[in-house]
Amino acid sequence: MDIRAYNRRAWDQRVAEGDEWTVPVSTETIRAAQQGEWKIFLTRSRSVPPEWFPKIQNADVLCLASGGGQQAPVLAAAGANVTLLDNSPAQLNQDHMVAQRDELTLTIIEGDMSDLSQFPDSSFDLIVNPVSNLFIAHVQPLWDECFRVLRRGGVLMAGFMNPAFYIFDRELMDDQGILGVRYELPYSDLVSLNSVKRKAYLQAGWPLEFGHTLEAQIGGQLQAGFLLTGFYEDRDTRCVLDDYMPVYIATRALKP
Repeated sequence: MDIRAYNRRAWDQRVAEGDEWTVPVSTETIRAAQQGEWKIFLTRSRSVPPEWFPKIQNADVLCLASGGGQQAPVLAAAGANVTLLDNSPAQLNQDHMVAQRDELTLTIIEGDMSDLSQFPDSSFDLIVNPVSNLFIAHVQPLWDECFRVLRRGGVLMAGFMNPAFYIFDRELMDDQGILGVRYELPYSDLVSLNSVKRKAYLQAGWPLEFGHTLEAQIGGQLQAGFLLTGFYEDRDTRCVLDDYMPVYIATRALKP
């Protein structure tokens, strides 16, 4: 199936439902960023450490798969030249709304996070990629493209799921708070679920997810040529697994 087209429709629907990743920041947040007080999130609750950022003023920043009116407007307000690429038109509309409301300049593009061919080599100083690569089947093209479009000394900041999250039966975890190991890694909603669960999942219109291994997530960045210079984990108190381990990972990688 066309995974990108399906997930585009699914995320457009999430915007309509008010998913937390689709709610734009306030004008007050933008005004604070313009005064030098700002933060962004790669994962659910822990903000990116200030020391992870290069100089933001006049930096060329790519907010990758980062629609929803959150990271891109804040970085633009902080003084960066921001390009935003996302698969969901409805998500991008949230950023367009904030840009118009608060008189910000954003370059907004609908596209595939794994295909950055429209950008020349060495186009950006910073790439911000919050938790989103769970919606693509293969992550190595993403890391390779990020490396290509970054300038030397450029930084990639990425958030992603701890793959252990995907070995558990999601229904048992969400509905009964039971951690039942069921699936092997790498995980895919299209392959790992049985036909009955997969049909119900697709009929519900949930975005298709893929649980990538740590070798693909971290080893893939190294394979692309990056040097890892930062790492942290984040939690999600809504998930029973959070009682035992963090479910999110964030990395900072440098193009030497």
